[in-house]
Amino acid sequence: MFKLKGKKSFVLLSTLFMTLLPKQAEAMHIAEGFLPIKWAGIWWAVALPFLALGIRQIKELVKEQGAGVKVLLAVTGAFVFVLSSLKLPSLTGSCSHPTGIGLGAILFGPWPMVVLGSIVLLFQAILLAHGGLTTLGANLFSMAIVGAFVAYGVYRLLKSMGAPQWLSVSLAATLGDLMTYVTTATQLAWAFPSGEGGILLSLTKFLSVFAVTQLPLAITEGLLTVLVFNLVHQYNENELRELAVISKGRE
Repeated sequence: MFKLKGKKSFVLLSTLFMTLLPKQAEAMHIAEGFLPIKWAGIWWAVALPFLALGIRQIKELVKEQGAGVKVLLAVTGAFVFVLSSLKLPSLTGSCSHPTGIGLGAILFGPWPMVVLGSIVLLFQAILLAHGGLTTLGANLFSMAIVGAFVAYGVYRLLKSMGAPQWLSVSLAATLGDLMTYVTTATQLAWAFPSGEGGILLSLTKFLSVFAVTQLPLAITEGLLTVLVFNLVHQYNENELRELAVISKGRE
């Protein structure tokens, strides 16, 4: 069973985040109705197979690790929901936000995060008008698929190279966040190519809109993820070894 002796720490951290939740959602999740129907449908079609495989992976994970893993899955989902609901206004009048997806990708791998990410994005679209239902496939692909796989890949690569735990976690979360926004910018560039410079010019414009705020925000998310990971590590070390997140040797 996952003991979660650090429950009070998670509650305090979540309470702090909740006080900062936006009253209106203006973040980089693609808004409802913003994408043309063609592109909204394409991203739904691309995301659905990942979601189906993610559901299978979660079932296998629960079967292998026992019902106790559900607690940590729930805490991770809450972390993603709260963190990705925050927003930081950019110089252009738009907003950037962290994703929180890196922590879960490190703990469980990328596939379960596709499912958790879809649940988070669905509730944000319904409750916070953060994103949308028609654009859910596009937002799911950028944050919970690309973001999760990049974060997981970076973490595993750095660990295999003998990098310190804190550096592996930090860079995984940071790059997972950044690649989410690169993907979203690419999605928008494909849907709205510039009349003069085409997709490339459009991509440059979309990336530049969020670069000022997203770069420091991604670094901050990486550092915050290290803090939360350390809490999980401190109180659930044996479980992390069972999940193969950390090695049997001393970290």
